[in-house]
Amino acid sequence: MPDTAVNERVNTPLLTLITQQSLDEDYQHVAERRAAEPGGGADRPRPHRAAAVVVGVFGLLVAVAAVQTSQGEDVRSAGRATLITQIDQGREHLSHLQREMVRLRELNVGLQSRLDRVTAEQQAAAVREQRLAATTGFGAVTGPGIRVSVDDAPDGTLVTDRDLRLLVNGLWESGAEAVSVGGQRLTARSAIRNSGDAIRVNNRSLSPPYVVLAVGDEKTLQADLMETTTGLQFRDTADALGFPWSMENVDSQYLPAAPARVARLRFAVEGTAEQNRNQHRKEAPQ
Repeated sequence: MPDTAVNERVNTPLLTLITQQSLDEDYQHVAERRAAEPGGGADRPRPHRAAAVVVGVFGLLVAVAAVQTSQGEDVRSAGRATLITQIDQGREHLSHLQREMVRLRELNVGLQSRLDRVTAEQQAAAVREQRLAATTGFGAVTGPGIRVSVDDAPDGTLVTDRDLRLLVNGLWESGAEAVSVGGQRLTARSAIRNSGDAIRVNNRSLSPPYVVLAVGDEKTLQADLMETTTGLQFRDTADALGFPWSMENVDSQYLPAAPARVARLRFAVEGTAEQNRNQHRKEAPQ
């Protein structure tokens, strides 16, 4: 394989080639070349001159090889230094990224804590809003309670606004959470009044029989109603005037929100009127 031999020779370092070949081989090649020349090597230079030439060439080759080797070492040293610098820079960058990751993780924990706190506050506010909407009449509500129906007397005696107000006030006193009359949700601004022979609630005319719905504890609401002064007055009035009326427990009933024109307040606070008055007294300057 001549090509393989040539390639191996080309790829072999110069110093290795020099050390692998002896001076005797160089002398032999020179002698053979001169013997082949015309004249049988007549007038050949003396051997010591040829040896000097060979020694000079050898020295030149050694010098060139030394220079190349030195340059290779310099290149390798420079490459090693560059590589070390790059490794140090990479380690420093990695350390910076790790510190940044720790900082961002701590920041994320803090933000998550704030988010959880805000979410809890929003949920609590939503619960308070729903409770206020139910108790003020500004939001629809569904729940158990009682259903009271009252009609005009057979002899033509009419139920009046006063009769319905007695019933409604008794329901509030007995713990009702929401009340509607004839499908009209009652609020702090609602009025029950006569307009001629008709009864109007939230400026809407109602027709008998009048159905009053109250959301609350269906197990105790009826009994509590009959223990209030206004509840007893309604019962006595209805019985005395002959109004047909009935009262029953309801497992679930829907009370709509009050009309928008009625449900318009500048502000609302949670709690009963008495609780709010007491709180106001505590906050008032002495």
